[in-house]
Amino acid sequence: MPLTVLITRDVEDRYRGFLGSAMLELAPGVYAQPRMSAGVRGRIWTVMEEWYARLHRGSIVMCWADATAAGGLGLVTLGEPPKDVVTHDGVLLVRRILPTVAEETDVV
Repeated sequence: MPLTVLITRDVEDRYRGFLGSAMLELAPGVYAQPRMSAGVRGRIWTVMEEWYARLHRGSIVMCWADATAAGGLGLVTLGEPPKDVVTHDGVLLVRRILPTVAEETDVV
C-alpha cells in the first residue's frame, strides 16, 4: 500500500469534498494518503474519470510508488495541459510539443 498523491487544478468543488473524505488535503488541490490500497486508488480514479467525462474541466494527476512501472512511478492524468509521459533509460520524462515558428507568428 504505497503513498498516493492526487493533484487537481481548476475543478468543481465536489472533487474537494470527495477527495477530502479519503485523503489528506495538504494544500489547495493537493491530496495525499500514505497507505492506499490499489483497490481504493482504482475506485477513486473511476470517480474522477466519470466526473471529468461530464464537464472536461481542469486537470487531475494521480501518482503512486509502483515498482513494476517505468521509473517506479504509477501515473494517470486527465485534462490539460496535455503531456506525453515517456520512458527513457528507465526514467520518466515529460515530452511537450513545441509550437512551430508559423504558430508563434500567428498569435495576435
